[in-house]
This record gives sequence, C-alpha cells and structure tokens, in this order.
Amino acid sequence: MAIGEWELWACADEAIRQHRLDAPIFAAMRADELLEQGDQEGARTWRLIVTRINGLLSQPAGAPH
Repeated sequence: MAIGEWELWACADEAIRQHRLDAPIFAAMRADELLEQGDQEGARTWRLIVTRINGLLSQPAGAPH
C-alpha cells in the first residue's frame, strides 16, 4: 500500500529530526535493505523519502516547509 504525499513529508521530517544531516544516508540504507529483502514498494517509498529529505535539507535556515 502506497503512502500519501503528506506521510512522505512527515517521514522525511522525522528522519531529519532523528538523524540530522545523516538522514539521507539513513533513508537510502533503509531503501537498500528493503530492496534486498524483496520489498520493492517499501524500497520505492524510502527512495521518495530520500528525495524529500534532500529537499528539506537544501532549504535555507528558517524557510517555511
């Protein structure tokens, strides 16, 4: 089951909160783990989260999300 856009952004935000600047690496590693386990949909979801994490981290400090 695919998750919605809001959930993707919420997951990206939470990953940054927990892992700070390592969040993209954490999320990419999670995508790889799921792919190795044969979970294509889960890996795809985490790749989408990586994209959003990178977007959030590239915003200037204090910019609204």
